[in-house]
Amino acid sequence: MFFLFLFFKDFAKDRYGVSVMVQSQQKLDRVLVRVQDLTPEKADQLIWLRARIHTSRAKGKQCFLVLRQQQFNVQALVAVGDRASKQMVKFAANINKESIVDVEAVVRKVEQKIESCSQQDVELHIERIFVISQAEPRLPLQLEDAIRPDGEGEEEGRATVNQDTRLDNRVIDLRTTTSQAIFRLQSGVCQLFRDTLTKKGFVEIQTPKIISAASEGGANVFTVSYFKTSAYLAQSPQLYKQMCICADFDKVFCVGPVFRAEDSNTHRHLTEFVGLDIEMAFNYHYHEVIDSITDTMVQIFKGLRDNFQTEIQTVNKQFPSEPFKFLEPTLRLEYTEAVAMLHEAGVEMGDEDDLRSACITHLYDTDFYVLDKYPLAVRPFYTMPDPNNPKYSNSYDMFMRGEEILSGAQRVHDPELLTERALHHQIDLEKIKSYIDSFRYGAPPHGGGGIGLERVCMLYLGLHNVRQTSMFPRDPKRLTP
Repeated sequence: MFFLFLFFKDFAKDRYGVSVMVQSQQKLDRVLVRVQDLTPEKADQLIWLRARIHTSRAKGKQCFLVLRQQQFNVQALVAVGDRASKQMVKFAANINKESIVDVEAVVRKVEQKIESCSQQDVELHIERIFVISQAEPRLPLQLEDAIRPDGEGEEEGRATVNQDTRLDNRVIDLRTTTSQAIFRLQSGVCQLFRDTLTKKGFVEIQTPKIISAASEGGANVFTVSYFKTSAYLAQSPQLYKQMCICADFDKVFCVGPVFRAEDSNTHRHLTEFVGLDIEMAFNYHYHEVIDSITDTMVQIFKGLRDNFQTEIQTVNKQFPSEPFKFLEPTLRLEYTEAVAMLHEAGVEMGDEDDLRSACITHLYDTDFYVLDKYPLAVRPFYTMPDPNNPKYSNSYDMFMRGEEILSGAQRVHDPELLTERALHHQIDLEKIKSYIDSFRYGAPPHGGGGIGLERVCMLYLGLHNVRQTSMFPRDPKRLTP
């Protein structure tokens, strides 16, 4: 009877289990290795790792796990032997997917590459495994389905996940390797934007988002209750950027939310997005501003190309696209030239229509270009008219893969002309009095532009919907999560 007890005793019972809730009870002198750092150079080392259970597959006396950490994953093995019992293998096989575990394991080289994992040259032989946080057994979506390219697996009946299901369960969807890569690249865009402009002598500013008048004019503005009166959510930091130029900051930029009450349910419109805004004084011609902005964008493109290949390739696995192409110096065409080109290509449009076309991209072999000299009628009230043709203006848009990502212009810096233009747009002068007054005490010629962060990321990666690059998107039909 004693020998029978020894036979069934679990010798590995202290090597696995569900840990007590981490409430900062103790400080462990333990280094946790990152999955992305698991390379053949670490072969035969005993390491600790914290990751999620991505998949598990039991087979006889062993269990294969894929452990995931952000966009990186590694294969792991629990097998009956000196360090693991049958009970330990069974425990590992029954851990719910997406649970967080701590494992102690030996890193082993593999003879054949593990194509299904990011860490293809090594696997982990687990000696200890503890559940740190248990996921519920039923997930609202399967991550394997969420990263499957459209059309792949249809014949076998394997599922893909539609956009609404993804957005309704965004926390799970954001765990996918594709989403992780998208938003790490997006963080890189912001960092490159800040670093480049700081090196150019720009100052980062913060501007109010609750304002007394619609900053862009027009009706596409959210009205909010503000004590005993009404206020608006800022359509852009435009007026405040310009006031900072009048206050001798010379060159400024800001990164922050922008609100547009446009009932547009398209692939490229959001009611709230992140604006990357630039404003600067110039000496003699607003093309100095264009040159500064285009160089900033080129530095961003170079930085992404050189430092974010892992993220780009990860996204391309699910959403294949051509590498982003750009020229130095950046291609600049006048609006009327572009319209004429479109007419020649058989695209019918009026002189004041919204201009978006991929034909310029194909003709000049570039995914990034500038259109200059837009009709004055389609631009905001603070846009400087063209001195040679009052029908047009000193304004410009910038495009990526045929879609607009920036709108900008030389601003009117003369208070009398600014008043005239505001009245023409039927703007209540009393509501923008402090803005107009800021130009009465000497204002340098200046210009700038506003960039949509989500559009930049969408178009750089060749994606097809801006909601893919908005972490928690807001549109006319979505206010949650």
